Amino acid sequence: MVKENKAGVTYAKGFKAAGVKAGIKKSGNPDLAMIVSEYDAVVAGTFTQNKVAAAPVYVSKNVVSTGTAKAIVANSGCANACTGQQGLDDANKTAVLAAAKLNIAADDVVVASTGVIGVTLPMEKIAAGIPAAVAALNNDGSESAANAIITTDTYIKSLTTEVMINGKKVHIGAIAKGAGMIQPNMATMLCFITTDADIDQVRLQLALSGTVEKSFNMISVDGDMSTNDMVIVMANGQAGNSKITKDNEDYHIFYSALAELCCEMAKKIAADGEGATKFITVNVHNAKTFSDAKKVGMSIANSPLVKTAFFGQDPNWGRVICAVGYSGVAMQPEQTIVKFGDIIVYKNGMGAQFDKNALQKIMAKHDIVIDVDLNLGHDKATVWTCDLSYEYVKINGEYHT
Repeated sequence: MVKENKAGVTYAKGFKAAGVKAGIKKSGNPDLAMIVSEYDAVVAGTFTQNKVAAAPVYVSKNVVSTGTAKAIVANSGCANACTGQQGLDDANKTAVLAAAKLNIAADDVVVASTGVIGVTLPMEKIAAGIPAAVAALNNDGSESAANAIITTDTYIKSLTTEVMINGKKVHIGAIAKGAGMIQPNMATMLCFITTDADIDQVRLQLALSGTVEKSFNMISVDGDMSTNDMVIVMANGQAGNSKITKDNEDYHIFYSALAELCCEMAKKIAADGEGATKFITVNVHNAKTFSDAKKVGMSIANSPLVKTAFFGQDPNWGRVICAVGYSGVAMQPEQTIVKFGDIIVYKNGMGAQFDKNALQKIMAKHDIVIDVDLNLGHDKATVWTCDLSYEYVKINGEYHT
């Protein structure tokens, strides 16, 4: 079972973490995180599909391509995106500085950044912060690391889970940040996962890639895809289970645990969208394909009219069925059913009769479920999103200034 747990990335055996104040953020809050495996580890990763990717994305893709990693260094307060060759040099230098202090190879250091685009890293602050982070590394350092990666998040996101494999207890833990500029492939976010499972790199990458498609790629806050997104998982084998090298029962046990953790983390990111007052789950049923179901769900989740209606607690089902209609997916209006909570609001090609007071109670809740039944097939998808509030406009209208 997935639990909220401040142990996060230090829940698994053999991992330490730290978060320090390097002076990157104007606020003076923690802004440099480090996660380290005390043992050799395999690594897997997924990254933003934005063609304008940040420098740390390129550097970390190279690290993942080697199949191994022992450390992650992540800063907030500066995205190091759209910074040209200087940005790449700075991202690589960050890895070199951390590697020297940790006595490991530079290509075993994943680097990540989040913050304002178009600003180069303050390398003198990074250079001073890295030794401080190394000195602060400890077995209870996950919470401080989680605090160091957040930007407009209202709280840290830290989860853990465990499963039995071959009679051995396998631990998985994660921290993440993400609140705005959230859209799949990847959603704008950083998520770092650690596990003491003994698993080969090929299976680890397969598990992560499959998991991300049904979790982090199913959330949207505002339809914008960031330049810096990544999910990284390191596995150091310290649980002592028989090594997972095949698509067998052990692999599926691990996969299921990882998938559950990532789904819960994805929900937390969507619920903590910038200025959000509602957490909205969109279930699309009986589509011809999963792809069709996802397109319909995302069309609803990305509609500003839908999102503002839910912020205003206005049960405007017309906006939802409209988003279904322009999703690009074949649908039959007369066959489609839309429900808010347990109340049918659209059926037989027109608005349904419903108890307005009961519906208003549903709209007043923080967690709201929209169900759309296309009645065209047997596939389904679930998308998670939030409303669009005055506060969202304020946050993003003043983000750079």
